[in-house]
Formats: sequence, C-alpha cells, structure tokens
Amino acid sequence: MTKALNKTAVQKLALALLAVSPLALSACAQSNAQETDRFAKVEIKTEQLADGVAVLFGAGGNIGVSHGPDGTVLIDDQFAPLTPKIQAAITALGAEPVSYLINTHWHGDHSGGNENFGKAGALIMAHDHVRERMLGVQKTGRGNDPASPKEALPVITYHDGIKLHLNGDEVHVKHVSHAHTDGDSMVFWKKANILHMGDLYFNKVTLPFIDLNSGGNARGVLAAAEKALTMVDDNTKIIPGHGPMATKADLTGYRDMMKAVIGAVEAAQAEGKTLEQVQAMKPAAQWDTNPKAFIKGDAFVEAIYKSLKMPAHKEGHHD
Repeated sequence: MTKALNKTAVQKLALALLAVSPLALSACAQSNAQETDRFAKVEIKTEQLADGVAVLFGAGGNIGVSHGPDGTVLIDDQFAPLTPKIQAAITALGAEPVSYLINTHWHGDHSGGNENFGKAGALIMAHDHVRERMLGVQKTGRGNDPASPKEALPVITYHDGIKLHLNGDEVHVKHVSHAHTDGDSMVFWKKANILHMGDLYFNKVTLPFIDLNSGGNARGVLAAAEKALTMVDDNTKIIPGHGPMATKADLTGYRDMMKAVIGAVEAAQAEGKTLEQVQAMKPAAQWDTNPKAFIKGDAFVEAIYKSLKMPAHKEGHHD
C-alpha cells in the first residue's frame, strides 16, 4: 500500500515537473515582462482642480489629491508598481508625502498601492466592507485576488461615512449601499466643490461595471447617481472612477442611462423574458459605443438582469 502511494506521488510530481517545462516558464516570464512593461509605459498626468486639490490619471482608477498645511490626502492609489510615479506626481504638486489615504472600494486598480503607502506611513481609511474583503480571498473575473497584507488594510473604517477637517476644507466621505460593490464611498470637498465618485461612475469609457461577486447591484448604482446629483451643482467638478472629468450634466446623462436600461430590463423580466432574450433586445445599444470598453452591452444587461432578481436592499439597513 505504501509503495503504491509512493508511486502515485512520484507520478504526480513527474507530471508537475513536466508542466513546468522551459516553454511554460518562458511563457510565464514573458507574461511578467509584459506586465512590468505595461506599467513602465504608464504616465501619470495631473490636472489641477482647485487650490490644493488635483486629480491624477494613470492606469486604474482616477486618484484625488488634497494637499496643504494639514498633510496630503489621497483618494485611491491605482496599482503597486505605479507608486513611485504617483509619489513623484504628488511631489511635483508641492505636496508632502501622503498622510491620509481613502479607498473608494476594494478593487486592486484603486487599492493596489495601499501596502506601499501604508508602509510609508499613510493612515488608510475605507468602508467596513473594504477591510473585510481585503482580509480574505476575493473572487473576480480574472480568478481570485489573494488576501491583502496587514500594511495594505484600512485601519479606520466606517459604516455611513466620515468627515475630515483638513487643509481648510470639509471632506465628506459618504457610503452608498450595494452599488458597484458593497463598500463604495463618494468623497466630497465642500469648499472646493469637487466630488470623487470612484467606480460608482464611469465617464465615457465603458458601460458600468457592477461587481455582483462583491455585493454590487444595479439598483444601487442608480441610487448612488441620484444621491450624487443632490450633492452637486453646475459648478461642481466630478471625478469619475474611470474616464475624463465630468460635470453635473454628464452625471445626469449617466443617471438617465441607468434608469432607461434598468427600466427596459425590468419590463422585459415582468413579461417573462429570459436573460438571452433581454440581451437580444439590446437595451443598452445606444450607449454601447466604445469597441474597447471594459464592459459591453451584454455584460451590462446581464448584471442588471441578475441584480433585479435579488431582493431590493432597504435604505438604512446596516449591511
């Protein structure tokens, strides 16, 4: 029996070694090289929005920066390999190293630099569910994201929100329930009149990504847009999670799109149509105009269809 088991173990080991062939190793090395090369080519672009407030565009989620005598506040931090470039862009603004870091949600293109900034002394803040998700392995479209190291975790978490009094402004961080994920926050600078929406808002680059695996729901994305519209005016500068800067008129169009597509899917569901039948109707076609979009019409409709099959989240419920 022992010999048989040993033989089996040897056979498995041999197969494993065959799998790690020079060809496989070469492919792996090539993939890593491409990933490194991708970030090496990224340029961090800075746009000044107000005195002491700027947005950084790179690869991943748009970054908000507030700086002044009370320290530097960062909203999201993209991917870990980009940290030196992001730090250089912050220095170029005349700002001190990051003291405070707020994650709008847990996704790696918004929190990938957490460990680097955490080790450098930044105080990380996020919604309760962001820390909870980062503590464990998360299922994504690419597979599984591993648990985050201690230095990457938010050390201050909140449920409804938090208010920071820094650099002569009030920074209001507000949680919205079950939208892009279950841990989304919007960040509003009251005096500067600037709103960072994270991935609650994708502006002109893709249809919305609703992460059902992370507790997201289409109803919540619409509700978040509605809530944001009560916070802004015609002069507000809106930072989307992805895409160029936006205005209230842009966000209104986004809200109207969400309402129209959700309404069409809801009506089709009431008629008993299957997901495939609803997708064939192409209810998002007029907004599905970017061939390189991360989320195309069928995926967007699928997320809405599945969202509407879930129980509606009750406002005020402690989720």
